[in-house]
Amino acid sequence: MNENEDFERAASEWGVDFNGAFLFEIHPDENYDGEPLYFFVDLVDGKCTRAQQIDAPTSENFGFRYYGPATHWKHLIRGDVDAAEGRREEKFELDGDIQKILQYSEAIQFMTENAQCIDTEFEY
Repeated sequence: MNENEDFERAASEWGVDFNGAFLFEIHPDENYDGEPLYFFVDLVDGKCTRAQQIDAPTSENFGFRYYGPATHWKHLIRGDVDAAEGRREEKFELDGDIQKILQYSEAIQFMTENAQCIDTEFEY
């Protein structure tokens, strides 16, 4: 994301004077019976300052939590659904200031597109 000027523009001011960090949670479901997976992404003023898998959701301070079952994450990463559509269709849940999400919806779309560019293999 840090090399994407469009994301930088769209996310300008994101996380300034509020916690813009995300916790992404992948929950087990009928197709994935492993442990829940947690990913922390810290975003401030158009830049990703940190992104990593973490062991527990309580280990980081985040302002937003986006979570859902593994099968829906697979569809999101493959581009079959976008983040906003997944939330509207109740495939995902979101905790955090929805007004901020709506205000920065273009940046959220760029984040989703960036995630879709990561080479990902699913074992389910």
